[in-house]
Amino acid sequence: MSAGIAAQAAALREAVRARPRRAASILVGVSLVGVIAPAALRSHGAPAVAPSSSVAAPAAPKSNEPKPLAPPAPLSQLDLRSVAIDDNGAVASAGGSRVAHLTFDPKLQLFVNRVLGKHKLPQAAVVVLEPSTGKVLAYASRDQSGATKDLNVDAFAPSASVFKVVTGAALVQIAGVSPELKTCYSGGEQKVTAADLKEDPKKDSWCATLAQAMGRSINTIFARLAAKKLNGADLYAIASQLGYGAPIPFDVPVTVSKIDLPTDTLGFARTAAGFWNTTLSPLHGALLAATVANGGVMMKPFLVNDVMDGSTVIYKTSGPSQLRKAIEPATASALEKMMSETVAQGTSYKAFHDAKGKAFLPGIEVAGKTGTLNNPQPVKLYTWFVGFAPIKNPKVAIATLVVNDPVWKVKANVVAREVLQAYFAQNGAAGVNMPALD
Repeated sequence: MSAGIAAQAAALREAVRARPRRAASILVGVSLVGVIAPAALRSHGAPAVAPSSSVAAPAAPKSNEPKPLAPPAPLSQLDLRSVAIDDNGAVASAGGSRVAHLTFDPKLQLFVNRVLGKHKLPQAAVVVLEPSTGKVLAYASRDQSGATKDLNVDAFAPSASVFKVVTGAALVQIAGVSPELKTCYSGGEQKVTAADLKEDPKKDSWCATLAQAMGRSINTIFARLAAKKLNGADLYAIASQLGYGAPIPFDVPVTVSKIDLPTDTLGFARTAAGFWNTTLSPLHGALLAATVANGGVMMKPFLVNDVMDGSTVIYKTSGPSQLRKAIEPATASALEKMMSETVAQGTSYKAFHDAKGKAFLPGIEVAGKTGTLNNPQPVKLYTWFVGFAPIKNPKVAIATLVVNDPVWKVKANVVAREVLQAYFAQNGAAGVNMPALD
């Protein structure tokens, strides 16, 4: 880090201590957005199986839906707009004279902010977690409109095909489906109709295993298998274990990820394949990937190490803690195999390889799942990537969300690859170079 940036960081640290109520920009020009007051958050929880026959965009939340959990009292005024970062770490105002010491990896955090600034995205969010502990290593979001929402903890975006991870878990754990099960199909790439759910040997000329269907995000295969082998209670049971419909404990309030399962067969199948009716926050997306990486065990995410008031420690994290065993280890292993297809030869192959097919992360296997969904009015293109690496002995889990206008430059999987590339390059991985920021 240059002497100039180090001096800026030191000055900003002092500003956080001396004038904690003034929001300060993150160094390198991109600001972390502020925390939303709990009353301003939108909740998206839902009953176990709510009647619905529509696959339109989710309706406004109901008043009886689960609310975000309040953070511990010493964190109630945590302000992520006033973060100072240098080689010594990161601090933020926690209200009054209180200063919170954060878990961020300073170099990675600076890179994430710079990469979001480079792409000039209308809306984007990145969360990077350590799967085995739940520690947040990087955390940033961008809203070009200037809004101060923290997009990382707002479940405003549809889960899209990221929900196939949940459906895949249910198919493996409840229905006993193998990742090697082959299903033949025709059509259904962009949408799923009633005709797509019917097996027709004369038309079903394309075939893929469940693992390949995850990697290539084949809607018809997931829709058919869900309609044939699962019911609403099955899918909801796995979804709730993986964090849908219930508050996530965190150091700032997190909007509840919505799940609204239609009761009609077509609506249910479409939802299982990732067409509307569920929402996801980037923090939850990273936690979902981290749970698979951690053998099915969901760890409590955290980004505050401690809070100081002057020289007195008034809050200290208890360290890594387990939320629950969300899925069976064998299910997590099957999902790992399925998600590896995404980068190896599926929807993120191009994002993780150059034009000659050379991997940007040589020798590092990455598991992931993409999601893409268009909102017709107003026109918004939602793209997701959730994943982890290396597949064996995972060190890092990530979620990236990009919301583009009709004309777009980059999708979430490219942003994710750049962040993972930076993480492994900074940690000395052989053959991995830092991505260009020009």
